[in-house]
Amino acid sequence: MSKIIGIIGAMDIEVDGIVADMKNTSKELVGAMCFIKGELFGKEVVVCRCGIGKVFAGICTQAMILKYNPCFIINSGVAGALSSELSILDAVIATSVVQHDMDTSALGDPVGLISGINVINIDSDKTISNALKNVSIGLGINTVDGIVASGDQFVANTDKKKSVSATFGAIACEMEGAAIGQTCFVNNVPFAIIRTISDGKGEAMDYFTFSKIAAEQAIKIIKKFVESYEG
Repeated sequence: MSKIIGIIGAMDIEVDGIVADMKNTSKELVGAMCFIKGELFGKEVVVCRCGIGKVFAGICTQAMILKYNPCFIINSGVAGALSSELSILDAVIATSVVQHDMDTSALGDPVGLISGINVINIDSDKTISNALKNVSIGLGINTVDGIVASGDQFVANTDKKKSVSATFGAIACEMEGAAIGQTCFVNNVPFAIIRTISDGKGEAMDYFTFSKIAAEQAIKIIKKFVESYEG
């Protein structure tokens, strides 16, 4: 069984801090995706910046699975808060992911239903997610687990935030996690999603101010997780 840990982030700021600490690295282009393979705290990892949005995230995840056969994939990055429990720099560990912009309700389906697999929520791996949560709490970071919603839009409008939260029970919103989750689901690969809050009110100014710091917070959790991982 493969022992390679897959790590995906959408932006450079979400992966560069991980790659910087890797040893014995090599780079390989798979299609348009650049994968960096190496060792992190003695564990074999492969890391990729997928790009922003669900399509790039799905392409990257499928390529990683076919080329490297990871034992599991972690998606790390930043997100906007949909819950009053969350503040900037808090961590969210996904219990499941949903696609808030998936909508075939005109055909009689519930909003969010993914045609073909006929589910709305895709559950993350409990063991990996719990380990990430414990690591985050151990680092003194306020950590909440719950549903993470993804869609191909930056959700800043208050009414839209309330709608996503009310429809799906989501506590955070971003643009890649559910695509990674769906791709892992159909390939029977365990996955986990960790997001740190960069825009507590869903506002663009929060994002521009705090995204780099929030990404570094997520990277800190990922590195500590890999260091302590004994799978």
